[in-house]
Amino acid sequence: MKFSVLIANYNNGKFFKECYDSILAQEYKNWEAVILDDASTDNSVEVIKKIIGNDERFKFFANAENSGVGITKSKLIDLATGNICGFVDPDDAITPNALSSSIKVFENKKDVVLTYTKFFKCDENLKPLEVSKMADQVVNNNPYFFNCPVNIVHFVSFRKCVYDTTEKMNTVMKIAEDQDLYLKMYEKGKVQFINEVNYFYRLHSGGISQNDNKLKSREYFAKVIFNTMKRRNLTSINGKKIPEVYTNSQDIYGLLEYQNSISFKIKKKLTIFAQQIFS
Repeated sequence: MKFSVLIANYNNGKFFKECYDSILAQEYKNWEAVILDDASTDNSVEVIKKIIGNDERFKFFANAENSGVGITKSKLIDLATGNICGFVDPDDAITPNALSSSIKVFENKKDVVLTYTKFFKCDENLKPLEVSKMADQVVNNNPYFFNCPVNIVHFVSFRKCVYDTTEKMNTVMKIAEDQDLYLKMYEKGKVQFINEVNYFYRLHSGGISQNDNKLKSREYFAKVIFNTMKRRNLTSINGKKIPEVYTNSQDIYGLLEYQNSISFKIKKKLTIFAQQIFS
């Protein structure tokens, strides 16, 4: 089983060496790294090409013009030749067991289509600050699951053959394209949480979902959730009608407020426990 590490780069060549080193350090050896540069305006192309050298496991491509993260990540999946795919940002890194832990699940559980783990929040030098508390096992096979609040986070990997049966990645998305991907994969089979910290997430001023982009990210995520509701042919949630057309993020998040209740959280935990016991 081959693993394709997918790297979408835009002006992050200065951070790439640590990402590169973490891929070389993988315990699992049957991998390729596919890099697609989205018309960087810095010296990323030169830096990355120099680092990867003539190593044929690293495949470098470049967009002729800046296309955005949705198009770039969609192209990366198409370029991948592995059975399993996983995105690693060029300014981040993965632990040595990241690929092997994921592969073990896919080999042993044929109904699992996506895996995910915990991640380290790191400073600009990639020094771990804390382990994010976001990641946890979610309920499977629930049409009202929208990963909100977010539980499916780095390090995510998925079966390419299953991805090919979905509507695929929304190329219009500039933020939250990953959430769109996760929800489409969720609809095709089981997702499994691996209780390990397998990803180093770098916090820095250039991060696409950080700082000034947080409000934009919330808006894009609401659109992802709305599109998911429509794709699943849902008309109402917990007695509230779903709008016919998207208006604003608050209308969408308002539909999910019932998930904050204690009774809902208890029911969710019991359902997850039952699914784990009988899976």
